[in-house]
Amino acid sequence: MTESIGAWPGNAVAEATASRPAEDTLEDTALSHRLEEAARPGVMAVPPRPTGQGLVAWARWAWRTLTSMRTAVLLLLALALAAVPGSLLPQRGVAFDPGAVTRFLADNPVVGPWLDRLGFFEVYSSPWFAAIYLLLMVSMTGCVLPRAARLWQSARAEPPRAPTNLARLDDHRRATVAAEPAQILQAAASHLRARRFRVVVDDDSVRAEKGYLREAGNLVFHLSLLALLFGVAIGSLFGFEGRVIVVEGASFTNTRLQYDEFTPGPLTDAAGLSPFSVTLDDFTARFETAGPQRGSARDFQADLTVLRTPGGPAEKVTVEVNHPLQVEGTKMFLTGHGYAPVVSVIDGRGQTVFSGPVVFVPFDGNLSSEGVIKVPDGQPTQLGFEGFFLPTASVDPAAGPRSLYPDLVDPQLLLTAYTGDLGLGDGAPQSVFRLDKTDLSQVMVGDEPFARALRPGESMTLPGGQGTLTFESVSRFANFQIAHDPGKELSLVAAVALLLGLTVSLAVRRRRVWVRVSAASAGGAATVEAASYALTRREPVPGELSSLLAALPGAEPGGADASPHDRED
Repeated sequence: MTESIGAWPGNAVAEATASRPAEDTLEDTALSHRLEEAARPGVMAVPPRPTGQGLVAWARWAWRTLTSMRTAVLLLLALALAAVPGSLLPQRGVAFDPGAVTRFLADNPVVGPWLDRLGFFEVYSSPWFAAIYLLLMVSMTGCVLPRAARLWQSARAEPPRAPTNLARLDDHRRATVAAEPAQILQAAASHLRARRFRVVVDDDSVRAEKGYLREAGNLVFHLSLLALLFGVAIGSLFGFEGRVIVVEGASFTNTRLQYDEFTPGPLTDAAGLSPFSVTLDDFTARFETAGPQRGSARDFQADLTVLRTPGGPAEKVTVEVNHPLQVEGTKMFLTGHGYAPVVSVIDGRGQTVFSGPVVFVPFDGNLSSEGVIKVPDGQPTQLGFEGFFLPTASVDPAAGPRSLYPDLVDPQLLLTAYTGDLGLGDGAPQSVFRLDKTDLSQVMVGDEPFARALRPGESMTLPGGQGTLTFESVSRFANFQIAHDPGKELSLVAAVALLLGLTVSLAVRRRRVWVRVSAASAGGAATVEAASYALTRREPVPGELSSLLAALPGAEPGGADASPHDRED
């Protein structure tokens, strides 16, 4: 959390001095600065240890410690550090590949189980992450609200009375003016009011202050920071995020069962999702054809038919990157695409047991893709196929199969076959993108695995009449991220207000000016003292006192004792 420097220190010093005897009113400058530092709310002082004994004293000390600025900053840092494992390690229910955590555990048999016990594969829903965030919310609330109340009081306060010895202030001037004291005070007040100072006229002095907008900026900053945290919390509790792959010609309805991945908040009403549905009519992709950027995506879009309500009118919508579909606060983002070869499989009985598109997952920039085809209804044995889809095929004996270009120039489907039990009947979750080969046997031809490269329209027949697979055609698929964040509007408004408040608090100078008039002498001249005091760590405005004294009636040009700041002018 950031606290603007110099929010109220002048109040603490000047108001304290106003109630003291004249000879003790203003201490030396060094002591004043020390008092200011102690009064500044941004100073992260450690709360004193509890005085007295008993549970109440320790509870009061614990609350002061929790709601101190130092604790808030440390908790904010702890939250940032706690989020790091969520970016570095695969997460359950978040990663595109649902088997990523399983593979990580298999590849790291020593470290993996310990990380799993500590919740590092479910960071954002783990108890320790939630505890840090909850403590941060409590700390920020207890830290910000009292400060906001004090800032509000400071912004409405009148300028404090002038110190007894104005000469102690750095920016000080004294002049002799041939006018009545009442005229001098009124002229000084009029001059300061014209420059938007808040002015109070006393019997022998004028006190003025400017820059209260700085305190308003501080107030907006603090409250916006708290509102931002609440907005994020609302989105995390009541929102959800999901992912779904839709192949050309297929439809998706916004129900939990149709999501490939669905991550709800703790208080999300999964049964009350917006009942819209979409059909992917067409997916179009355009790639760079030449030059050093050859193969880079230039444009891709998904043409959808949308039913916003069941039985409602059909609406044609085009979804592009950064231009999502929005339905009742739920947004559908286009995040990726790839190819889904359309295949048909005939089993050993001569029956068609599978027909349709199969999603192959890209693993490089040229959309070289890998995937599996599972045929659990095959007889006399279940069938499984594993391999690659290459939009522009190149098979190098050294580098292996790969695609040279992401568009469909020379599409080929490279497959090898397995027979046996696919393991779909034991109830264990299984990735649709991988084969469980525990009870499968690879089909062999002699001593070599059976494998074929197929172009659209070609077929391969397994040895022994176990079945036939035909590569019919190629469809495209689009990957969508669907999110509902009910706190995003509050977070956006709070973030904008936070930046505006911080800008105002840093840009506006808050300062005080005092003018004191001594009784006129026998010749009709009065002694005028003027001094200014900056409540920030920025120098007083150059020439401000000079212009003030010059505006007084009967002022003599150049007849004032110049302060160091005025001499610089």
